[in-house]
This record gives sequence, C-alpha cells and structure tokens, in this order.
Amino acid sequence: MAVNLDKPNRWKSDIAKSVDFYNNWFLNFAPKTYRDTRVAAISDVLKTLTITDNLRGLTPPLLRKNPSIIQMLRMATAPPIARDRLIGLSGVSQNVVFSMEDPKNPKVPPRMADAVLNAELGKIIGVIQKLADRDLFPWLDDKREPDKNDVGRAATVVADRLCGAISDPVIRNAQEKRQLESLKRWFEDRGYKYIPPGTGISFETLSPGEFIFRLNIPVIQPNERKVNIPVDVAVIPKQSKSGDFPIFIEAKSAGDFTNTNKRRKEEAQKISQMRSTYGNKIKYILFLCGYFDSGYLGYEAAEGIDWVWEHRIDDLSAFKL
Repeated sequence: MAVNLDKPNRWKSDIAKSVDFYNNWFLNFAPKTYRDTRVAAISDVLKTLTITDNLRGLTPPLLRKNPSIIQMLRMATAPPIARDRLIGLSGVSQNVVFSMEDPKNPKVPPRMADAVLNAELGKIIGVIQKLADRDLFPWLDDKREPDKNDVGRAATVVADRLCGAISDPVIRNAQEKRQLESLKRWFEDRGYKYIPPGTGISFETLSPGEFIFRLNIPVIQPNERKVNIPVDVAVIPKQSKSGDFPIFIEAKSAGDFTNTNKRRKEEAQKISQMRSTYGNKIKYILFLCGYFDSGYLGYEAAEGIDWVWEHRIDDLSAFKL
C-alpha cells in the first residue's frame, strides 16, 4: 500500500513544511556548531604551524608522521585547492591523498615502498610551497621569523577556510543522529524493542517488534560479486510472523535542493540490488527531512520507493508499524 508516493497533490505542501522544519533546526544548531568548529580549527591550525615551523619545515617524514595536516595545507594556498586539484597538480597517486585525508583514520598507504612514498610526499610539498598564500605567510619570502600576531592572523584565516569543509559533515552527522533518535523514540513509544549494535543480530534474525540501526545487507551483484549495502534502520512490525522480512528505512536529510537531485539514483540502486538478491519481498522506505523537491520525489516514486516526512512521522503507522 502506498503512503506518500501516490499523492502528488500534497507534495508541494510537504516540501514547504519539510524545508521549514530543516531550517528551524539549522538556525538553532548550526551557529553553535560553526563557532565550536572554528575554535577547534584555529587550535588545529596553530598546532600545524608549530610542527611545520610555520610552513618552513615541510618534509616527507613530517607528513608521514602527521598525515592529517594535508587538509589544512590545502587551505593555506592561494587560492585554496580542493583535494582533487592537489592530486592533479602534484601528479601523486589518488590513494596517497585519500588515505591521508581519511576522516576516521588518516594515514599514509602502509604498503607503499618508502622510496616511492617519499617521492609522492615530496611532490605534495612542492605544490604547497609553490602555492602557499604569501599574503598570509609573508615571512616565507621575507626570510624572517614571524611574530605572534602574524601567526595568529594566518591561523584565523586558514581556520575560516577550513570551517566550511569541517562544519558541513558535523551538521550532517548531527542531522542523522537527530533523525535516528526521532525514529527510536517513535518505535519505543509503541512498544518496539531497540537492539543495540554489537549484539550479532542480523536483519534475518530480528524478531517481530524489534528494530536495529546501521546494518549491512549482503547482496549479490550481476558479476556475482558479494558486497554489503548499508541501511540505517531495519524493523519488523509487531504483528509479523517469525521469519518475515523487515522494513528497511533510510534516513535522508538535505540542506539544499541541488545535492538531492544529484544523488537521487542512490536509493534506486540500493533497492534494485536488494530485490535482485532477495526478491520483491524487500520493503524499503525513506525518512526525509529538508530540501527534497518534486523532481526528487517523482524519481523515487517512479522507482516504487515510498517515504515518510520527519515533520509527519506518524505516517510510519500506515506501513503497519
């Protein structure tokens, strides 16, 4: 039974309400997030300037020991350069830069030969030194020792450049956390049992009336390769029979219309792969908050994907939950 995908007459109203819901949350959350991020970013930049002797002591061994500073170094150039631009200008392996900028575990590629790695890091240093913002770091050309004010000023500007890159993921993570907390509260208010991570339960061993977050669903691709597809929520309605498939829920939030339309194929690809492995018994819905326009909704509806708006979360009950 369709809940929202077959009701285009109310899409426009729901889009407006969803945008207002997101904006109200953002205006209350984002300013503090930005301030906190900026303070942390200034501190990190000052530490980086210290260990690099204010950008005069960049060496391959130093980058090997402190791979995470590469993001700050990109923001210290004029103009600041994106990760892909650094890869292109330096000619280094994409794997080197991606490994060093891994948000969870920044590192240099462990299997790369020392000589090759040092050469790659040397290329990165060459680009940074050539493009370093001389207005921010005048001592690089003046051959003088910078004073405290010089360094503080440079750190503040570089930190501001970093803040957009750093605060956006923070905001996305906080939005996802809030959405999952909303779902958890809704389910528990109706007598569902939350299964915490690390219990070893898979979506196939969930019992009726149980739900779990952040699961990997193994699927078989057309080339017979087995991969895992992440889903945010798996829940089995209380009235289901043992062995019934859960309903999968994907929490989606967006702060603008552009990115949602760029990524609208992702959900269709997920459900296509799950159905090719498990058949049409797969039930997959979206939990939406923010900027999802009629183009996005129409695309998902055409793929047979239904959704629930966070501002009208009680629509979940229409899925017999």
